[in-house]
Amino acid sequence: MNIVKFFNRLTLPVKLAVFPSFCQICGQPLLESEERVVCRQCLGKIDSHQGPVCQVCGRFLYHLSRLDSLCLDCQENLPPYELHRSLGSYSGRLKEAIILFKYKGKEPLAFSLAGHLYRQFEPLGLLQGVDLIVPVPLHWQKERKRGFNQAELLARWLSRFTGCPLGLGILIKTRNTASQVSLEAGERELNLKGAFAVRKKELIHERIIMLVDDVYTTGTTIKECALILKEAGAREIRAITLARA
Repeated sequence: MNIVKFFNRLTLPVKLAVFPSFCQICGQPLLESEERVVCRQCLGKIDSHQGPVCQVCGRFLYHLSRLDSLCLDCQENLPPYELHRSLGSYSGRLKEAIILFKYKGKEPLAFSLAGHLYRQFEPLGLLQGVDLIVPVPLHWQKERKRGFNQAELLARWLSRFTGCPLGLGILIKTRNTASQVSLEAGERELNLKGAFAVRKKELIHERIIMLVDDVYTTGTTIKECALILKEAGAREIRAITLARA
């Protein structure tokens, strides 16, 4: 056994007695040295969608059994990206974990949540052939206020898991827009119009880009980012998110 792991196991009872930690979802003690913020049991209860999805936007098609379908929106107007997939619905344990991660500053959850993304989509080939992993950016004022960019933390871990380069500072947000949460679909599009820009275009020319974000609602953010990357010369845009709201 590794000496560090042996020491951690040896001192764990003392640490738990002096500095007890509890799962932020179920309230049970975190008994394993690897557990951070949320216990292994709660993380294991995160549901991933296993049924048919739209082959482009990834919408969950609960009423269909075919695996090669397009949703009505994509049949009428294809988005500027080639495909998007979400781990699961914005509900249950996944929603609770995202809220802790994004709004309550529980940054260590990035490792576990990115691990769920990797285990779900790596076997499906979504991460194969990707040249660059690019997080959806926050405006610098919002990132400074929050203290971190949740999409960037997820992208960093995905880069480590896959060995694919991380593209930081390439896609930037040039305007501090209003929160998308309270806006209708049409308002969301206007809110983000022209809010992103690409730097170092030579790094994405003819490249396959994987966009990473936390939650996909109407898809406006991913669409706007994909459009600006395509206009800057990217060959193909894929996107993955933790949840679909």
